[in-house]
Amino acid sequence: MDDNAPVKAASSDATLLVVDDDESNLTSIRKIFEREGYRVLTAPEGQRALELCRQHVVDVALSDLMMPGMSGIDLVKALQTVSPDVEVVMMTAYGTIEKAVSAMRAGAYDFVEKPLKRMHIVKTVRKAVERRSLVAENKSLKKELSALRRRRAVGSSPAFRQAMDVATQAAPSSATLLILGESGTGKELLARHVHERSGRAGPFVSLNLAAIPETIVESELFGHERGAFTGASQRREGRITQAAQGTLFLDEIGELAPSVQVKLLRVLQDGEYEPLGGSTQYADFRLIAATNRDLAGAVRDGDFREDLFYRLNVIAVTTPPLRDRLDDVPLLVDHFLDLYCQKNQKPRIDVGREAMQRLTTYAWPGNVRELENVIERAVVLSKNTTLETTDLPDPIAHANEPPPSEMTFSLGTPLSEIETRIIHRTLRHTHGDKRLAAQLLGISTRTIYRKMGAERE
Repeated sequence: MDDNAPVKAASSDATLLVVDDDESNLTSIRKIFEREGYRVLTAPEGQRALELCRQHVVDVALSDLMMPGMSGIDLVKALQTVSPDVEVVMMTAYGTIEKAVSAMRAGAYDFVEKPLKRMHIVKTVRKAVERRSLVAENKSLKKELSALRRRRAVGSSPAFRQAMDVATQAAPSSATLLILGESGTGKELLARHVHERSGRAGPFVSLNLAAIPETIVESELFGHERGAFTGASQRREGRITQAAQGTLFLDEIGELAPSVQVKLLRVLQDGEYEPLGGSTQYADFRLIAATNRDLAGAVRDGDFREDLFYRLNVIAVTTPPLRDRLDDVPLLVDHFLDLYCQKNQKPRIDVGREAMQRLTTYAWPGNVRELENVIERAVVLSKNTTLETTDLPDPIAHANEPPPSEMTFSLGTPLSEIETRIIHRTLRHTHGDKRLAAQLLGISTRTIYRKMGAERE
């Protein structure tokens, strides 16, 4: 090894792992990089290198290609599992360049030829350290961007804190969670909260069972093999496979067809499932289900399997409706203003005192989702830096006014608008109780849900 070539000294906080069965070579390389300011670990063979990577944060591994036992190529492959962020530089002798190229195809960053030249090997390792730093920075930025884009659960009211406390306590376990609550109360946000604190290495995978046709639910959940049914031109992984070692969130679980309920029950009981047209596979995921339906009532009516209900209902958490946590409205308004002012590249908007009073008086039949839509609309349409009552939809702008016993409409007012205003006024009178409002209006609760849903669309 040529130790006389001039190399500009450089300080580094990086950790280098040198792997070589030649003890003299290990000692020589360690001295070179310690003088360069690196923290240097050494290992005489691959297994010891893997142990050190489990114990320490290693930035670059400089490994001999040809070693007894575990080869350099095998070490590269193993490191992708044990410590995938480590950059690997291979040391190769003359005549083994082809194997060095194979190591790069297996995931190595670069290779250097023996006999090693000090200047070249230091330069190569520095570039590998720079790449390691750039990759780590890129991952960090992506994580921060994802966190900015992601809606989060916001609140401090007793009802909200109670739900969050139960979810947080249950998060590290493997127990199945059933999240109950009205539409728009943040059930998926609560599920993400549990996943992020679960310690599970896999992803968070979400599926809204009410949003996909019943005929393809089974394929979406369990996957299918090519040719399993007409139109299955290629193999497809199901959400259970995608959620391996992570969390599968099934929203609107009450909409699951009876035939699929049986198969989901088998997964929860035995940890096994079969893709359509495929063989038995083993599942490793944590299930969180959510519904706005009365599942216990559905069990009594024969619409939902009792055994599956008890499998899902290990830990039940209820997300409170916004009308039961009106103290959280100012916090939510502030959060959504930050989110949508930034998203629409507009200056930060404040909320006038009277407008905030209206927002905290309204019953919010659409819950947090309705509040979010109202704030987004106000940010987009507002021409001032302060959100006033006039920027709010009419039902909210008059939220603290006592409901009159009579309503008048101008001639020519569309029937759909009259219906909407009457429903809103009645819901304010019933403090958001849709069933009571439906009884007063002589219509079904489903009609109120449909009218409110059409309005939000």
